[in-house]
Amino acid sequence: MTKVEGMIVNSLSLCYHNKVILAPMVRVGTLPMRLLALDYGADIVYCEELIDLKMLQCKRVVNEVLSTVDFVAPDDRVVFRTCEREQSRVVFQMGTSDAERALAVARLVENDVAGIDVNMGCPKEYSTKGGMGAALLTDPDKIEKILSTLVKGTHRPVTCKIRILPSLEDTLSLVKRIERTGIAAIAVHGRKREERPQHPVSCEVIKTISEALSIPVIANGGSHDHIQKHLDIEDFRQATAASSVMVARAAMWNPSIFLKDGLRPLEEVMQKYIRYAVQYDNHYTNTKYCLCQMLREQLESPQGRLLHAAQSSQEICEAFGLGVFYEETTRELDARRADLLARTPEEVGESAEDISGVIKMAVKFDRRAYPPQITPKMCLLEWCRREKLAQPVYETVQRPLDRLFCSVVTVADKKYQSTLWDKSKKLAEQTAAIVCLRSQGLPEGRLSEESSSLHKRKWEAPDQDPGGPRAQEPALPGELCKKPFVVLRNSEESSLEGRSHFPRVKQGAGLD
Repeated sequence: MTKVEGMIVNSLSLCYHNKVILAPMVRVGTLPMRLLALDYGADIVYCEELIDLKMLQCKRVVNEVLSTVDFVAPDDRVVFRTCEREQSRVVFQMGTSDAERALAVARLVENDVAGIDVNMGCPKEYSTKGGMGAALLTDPDKIEKILSTLVKGTHRPVTCKIRILPSLEDTLSLVKRIERTGIAAIAVHGRKREERPQHPVSCEVIKTISEALSIPVIANGGSHDHIQKHLDIEDFRQATAASSVMVARAAMWNPSIFLKDGLRPLEEVMQKYIRYAVQYDNHYTNTKYCLCQMLREQLESPQGRLLHAAQSSQEICEAFGLGVFYEETTRELDARRADLLARTPEEVGESAEDISGVIKMAVKFDRRAYPPQITPKMCLLEWCRREKLAQPVYETVQRPLDRLFCSVVTVADKKYQSTLWDKSKKLAEQTAAIVCLRSQGLPEGRLSEESSSLHKRKWEAPDQDPGGPRAQEPALPGELCKKPFVVLRNSEESSLEGRSHFPRVKQGAGLD
């Protein structure tokens, strides 16, 4: 890298000339779709818009099971996942209204992406209400500050994506001011803030912008009127005199739009997408949403009905004839996971059993990985009853500093604990149960496991609590803040455990 007039310049900057690009699309531009677009010929892929405040809460984690880099929120949800396959061609798009926050996010992700983009065109309320997206178009000073700060502070090429303003004069004034910040390229959606896909895209305005600027202009907004097949992409580029073309809806409907040889059959495309979704542990609700966008008018077909009814990645795979693939892939991922857990203490940097005799593992409980009404605690309780052992006893502590919880479960005079702390007592108890089950080589009820007795019967809450009332160690008023931990004990399985359901994806959010 070299430094030019206070700017950090990457000698391997991403080129935006003569490129066909996957547009940033909310809930669509996740890793499986980006990889699929690259397979079909996209030169550059943008991730979905991710909000700066949310990203700044994330921790960068190397996922050795999936061979990915994950940016994980405090609630353990993966906000952004990427892999080596796309590292040189993925652009991270953020939603921001603050220069310093934008720079902090850019520095967080810059070693794992090829470029940084700021969304200045999304007209939807979830973006504009925070002063982000198209709301920035009314504040050129803020636009200039954000982009200048990014250009000077990160070693990745910086771009932005805008919509056109009500007047051509104002639009040209804005884009010239943006160009002076030193960005590498500008994407222009050829519609005004209040316009939607049914309104015609303004090719002439994009063309005027292209002729007025010296940096690459990326034309966007042609899916509805112009782009039906791959050859249409070049026609749209020529109509706008742009350097490159960014494709959104046409790629969402069929990502093989990037293929020079023509569109592939939709079922083939969908199966390929599902394979990536399973291989990279994409949450089934997101997978389902993207597949629904591809099916469109075929949602009422037999296959569409099966997709609509699917409540897990496995059921989605079965609906598309990929049941065997799902089983083989999950077995492979489970084997990798087990191999990592089976590493020697020297390899993982922590003893499997500490001097107090507590068996430890670094595990977390993810509700989404289990069927409704099935939890590790239930599996452990059933196993203890079957083996005629005393039921598990959980002892939970809370750290006053961050209010996180850790639980130790005692089974047959042995103690088990996760080394990772959780945000609630219930989650901490579930992770402790997972440690015990995995240490014993027992099933824990995950969706990827073969059916256990708990899966085979509908679990019903007992009429009476078999373990008696919860016991909580008494504490005198004012003493909790003096003690290093708050101690809670639980010797029974709550009849409400496992009642949570998978989150549903809200339909109808727009695409920029």
